[in-house]
Order: sequence, then C-alpha cells, then structure tokens
Amino acid sequence: MTSTDQSTSTDQSSPITLTTWHRGLFAAVERWPWLKSLEESVSEVSQPLYDRHRDNLLVELMHGGRWAGHSLHAALSDLPIGFWAGTVVLDALGKDTSDDGGGLDAAGTLSAAGLLAAAGTVATGFTDWTVSDGEDRRVGLFHGLLNLAGTALQGASLVARLNGHRRPAQVLSLASMAVTGAAGYVGGHLVQGKAVMVNRVATTTGPTRWVQAVQETDLPDGATTGVTVDGRQVMLHRAGDDVHAIDDLCSHAGALLSRGPVVDCVVTCPLHESKFDVRDGRIVRGPAHHPQPVLPTRIRNGWIEVRGSLPAARRKKT
Repeated sequence: MTSTDQSTSTDQSSPITLTTWHRGLFAAVERWPWLKSLEESVSEVSQPLYDRHRDNLLVELMHGGRWAGHSLHAALSDLPIGFWAGTVVLDALGKDTSDDGGGLDAAGTLSAAGLLAAAGTVATGFTDWTVSDGEDRRVGLFHGLLNLAGTALQGASLVARLNGHRRPAQVLSLASMAVTGAAGYVGGHLVQGKAVMVNRVATTTGPTRWVQAVQETDLPDGATTGVTVDGRQVMLHRAGDDVHAIDDLCSHAGALLSRGPVVDCVVTCPLHESKFDVRDGRIVRGPAHHPQPVLPTRIRNGWIEVRGSLPAARRKKT
C-alpha cells in the first residue's frame, strides 16, 4: 500500500471512529468482569427482596406503573440535575454567598434541594433496575454507580460550603455535575439505544382485514396460544364462548405473554410478572406502564379470526 493509499484509508476511517465510538464504549462496559460480578452480588440480595414485596402498592407506585404511564425515575432525575446545574451557575457568577454571611447561601440551598430529590431518584431507579435483564442490567448498574458518585461529590460540596470552604465546594460541585452528566448520557443510551422501559407495542398495527389465526377446535375453553398473523404476534385466550386477543409481546420488556399463566382472564408475564386483563388489555399489576393493545376476534367457518387496525375510510366521491 502506498503512502497515498494509507492517507486515504486514515481519512476515511476517522469519520467512522467519530460516529461509532459510543458503540465500542458500551460494548466494553457490558464486558467488564468486575461489573458483572457486582451485578450478580447486588442481584442476589435485591431480587429476593423485590420478589417478596412486588405485590406491595408502594413498590408498584415507585415504578410509575398504570397511574403515571411511564417510569417515575425519568421525571425525578430532572430535579437533581436542574438544582445542581443552578448551583454551578451561581458559583460561576459569584452569587454563592449569603447576604448575612451565615447559613446556607443560594448555591448551597440548591445543592441541598438536589440531594433531597436525588433520594427519590435513586429509590425509583433501583426499583426499575430490578426488572431489567442481562446486558441492560449491567449498563443500568453502571448508570446507577455514576449517579451515586455524582451524589456523593455533591454531598461533599455541600459539607464544604457549610464549613466555609468556598473554592473546594465549587470544584466538587462542578465535578458532581460532570459525573451526573455522564450518568445521564448512559441513561439516555439505555432508553434510546437499548429501548429499556419503552412501550414495546406502541407501533403494532394490522392486520387491516380479518385473518384466520387458529381453528376453533384448537382453542378449547380455558386454552391460551400465541400466533403470528400478518407479522404481528398475537395471544389468544378462550373463556367459554368468548375469544380474547391481545398483543403477545409484553409492552414492558417484550416477553411472550402466551407463555405465562392465565387465571380468570388475567395473564401474568413470565419475565417480570406484570399482569394484564386479556379482555380489555388493562394493567392489573405493574411494573408495566402501558396496557396491551386488544384485537377484535370472531369465529367464521370453524376458524378463529382476528383483525387489527381498520383500513382508512374511503372518501366519498363528489
């Protein structure tokens, strides 16, 4: 290869490196042995505790669940970030001293408020973490460790302010904001890159016509099955003369609901044990935040048929 070819190759690879570095970063994070060991150790303690109390209303409320429509952690995380960003701004403007020279100054007040908000953020984040899996769980733990580090730095900054050490307090506050910003970036990767805590069935549509799913004789009373119709995964459950159909993919993490038990028309997700009513798709128990879409069913010529979205209405000719 000539020097010209080498130069061209380097020039071509440089933009690629700039746009793919984050993939390598998170791939490395997922492989860190110490992080995997720590995740296993934490899970050994936290998972049995969560499983024991998952029916507790407070635990479900900490997820956000059916009441909020999404995780509370995402909303609460804005509070400490906002408070601590305000602290940095006041430090930069030299307005981090109180008028009477004593007590909490304006920057210290924001720092303390952020620490209080961080308590709720950590609690809800940890609750959500208990219903993650695999690589998502390890990256989520890394996200949590960064947030804890940022919170500890902010706590140290507040102590320095209260003791009159203004410059160290400013440095610690800035460091806290930098670490918290990095944690936010990792959190963004989890949601937007890994689709953690997003509605897995938000865009499911179709079929736009009645489609044969299974023969009526293959779904006796009380039976449940999963089928694919026009590329859409659908769960069918029969209760007497009624046949109910909902999306088979759980809206929370994409597990197949048809593999879970159904009792009194309520199906339990086999992965994180969210519960849905198959008659109307509503959430009976979280951690799921979004109900399951319901599909109409009918029995025609010995077949159970389902239909998804209706075709657009035709415009009347003028």
